[in-house]
Amino acid sequence: MFYFLFEYLDKIDFMGAGLFKYISFRAALAAITSLLISLLWGKRIIRFLQKKQIGEVVRNLGLEGQMQKKGTPTMGGIIIIAAILVPVLLFADLSNIYIILMIVTTVWLGIIGFIDDYIKTFKKDKGGLSGRYKIYGQVGLGLIIGLSFYYSNDIQIIENPTANFSNENTIVLDESQLPHTVDKSLKTTIPFVKDNEFDYSWLVEFMGDYKQKAAWIIFIILVIFMITAISNGANMTDGLDGLAAGTSAIIGSTLGIFAYVSGNLIFADYLNIMFIPHIGELVIFASAFIGSTVGFLWYNSYPAQVFMGDTGSLTIGGIIAVFAIIVRKELLIPILAGIFIVENFSVVLQVGYFKYTKKRYGEGRRIFKMAPLHHHFQLKGFPESKIVTRFWIVGILLALITIITLKVR
Repeated sequence: MFYFLFEYLDKIDFMGAGLFKYISFRAALAAITSLLISLLWGKRIIRFLQKKQIGEVVRNLGLEGQMQKKGTPTMGGIIIIAAILVPVLLFADLSNIYIILMIVTTVWLGIIGFIDDYIKTFKKDKGGLSGRYKIYGQVGLGLIIGLSFYYSNDIQIIENPTANFSNENTIVLDESQLPHTVDKSLKTTIPFVKDNEFDYSWLVEFMGDYKQKAAWIIFIILVIFMITAISNGANMTDGLDGLAAGTSAIIGSTLGIFAYVSGNLIFADYLNIMFIPHIGELVIFASAFIGSTVGFLWYNSYPAQVFMGDTGSLTIGGIIAVFAIIVRKELLIPILAGIFIVENFSVVLQVGYFKYTKKRYGEGRRIFKMAPLHHHFQLKGFPESKIVTRFWIVGILLALITIITLKVR
């Protein structure tokens, strides 16, 4: 909203209005605003949740300190969603296709998570929203994102922009100088490879003239899989105070860096990565996301005063997945979101192995003391705060490895 106001003021040479066109300035405003919303409104929302007795339902699994969490307000993901959307609506360019897709993602998954928490809390149904309906919602979002990539001419990439569109007398420094050609190819980034661009159409070369359409089908299936896997992974990770929020802040910071360098002509050329016009606007969204998750940690760190619930965990996981897809870094997600993936996989592995051994030996056996993985370490006697801190450290390490893929090939 302010973006369009200051754009108009800049046109009439209003004093200082030009400052607002800088992404770095608006990103800082978005981060500050999201932090303030989390901190100031967060307390009011927690009191409201306490007043309405919207508390966590805890099953006794024999974990240390577990029963003390009973009755702690849940559905705190409302704080995260509000702290993301308000700054984005205020400071981002709302006509930007990437901003639109991220807003849709936030609202879409926020609604699914809210319905799940509502059923658990108010209907007293511990199962919450049926897993089938969650999958339907995630598939629906995947189709929206995939089809937007297919039909929107605003989503494009330009390879080696300064090499292709400049000569010894002219250097391209601004997006407006680039020719209005649209590259609708489905290219992404492969980590640690010299020529690190991969086109999905290569997977279906055998289809000849139909390979491009087949590639789009593969891409949409991948989008759906990633949204489902990462949102569920974030949901699994949200089992210890501050674990999901802190890990998400680390991942969000990394994705913000990717959005900035991919949307900057100079950096994209220097790093020899694909340039994505207009994607720099996502830095504002990333800043709001970081501010909201860090601000939420004020109340969610050990001992937690509020839990994000599925309202928050499904939303932040989906945001991370869609953001990575948009900046063409989805193949880096196994590294960057490694915590979420390992947590999710530990449950799949535990359940699968238990069923297999029960069928074969008549008695189910376990790989871990308990899944998800963080509960395994709890049962081994590690304090909750230490587990969370060490997971954060691993998350930072994975983020750094992800970032160096920009140059280490």
